[in-house]
Amino acid sequence: MAKAKHVSETPATQFLKKNKIPHVGHAYEYVDHGGTAESARQLQVDEHAVIKTLIMEDEQAKPHVVLMHGDREVSLKNLARQIGTKKMQPCKPDVASRHSGYQIGGTSPFGTRKQMPVWLEASILDLPLIYINGGRRGYLVAIEPQVLVSALGAVAVNVGNE
Repeated sequence: MAKAKHVSETPATQFLKKNKIPHVGHAYEYVDHGGTAESARQLQVDEHAVIKTLIMEDEQAKPHVVLMHGDREVSLKNLARQIGTKKMQPCKPDVASRHSGYQIGGTSPFGTRKQMPVWLEASILDLPLIYINGGRRGYLVAIEPQVLVSALGAVAVNVGNE
């Protein structure tokens, strides 16, 4: 059996430990623009269970965290309508990094630099286990999805497109 690659602490793993949230780290070889398909392939898990962390902004440039299945896209129109804003759009990479404190490709919803509202695709809560970024490129943590609600106050929305 291959020895697990050691991954140093991140604000995300510190948050999980501090809040006594059970999680299992999974390191993989980060590939530029590989996305959730690449991490799912390397970890041999269903891409639907790999959750991407997106930093979006509303019409007033207020940042929001949106959590979505790796194999789905976010309907920005539906998101804006469901959360009561006029418009939602992805933040530019440098702006997203400033809000989250993480490098693009390594954004976790845990331990973000700024407190932001967290929106989560409702069907994520139906999964027994999810894989979500642990705060650095090439590192996912396996957790129970209910943690997103209990620890982050995530609010369920239905904004996923196939």
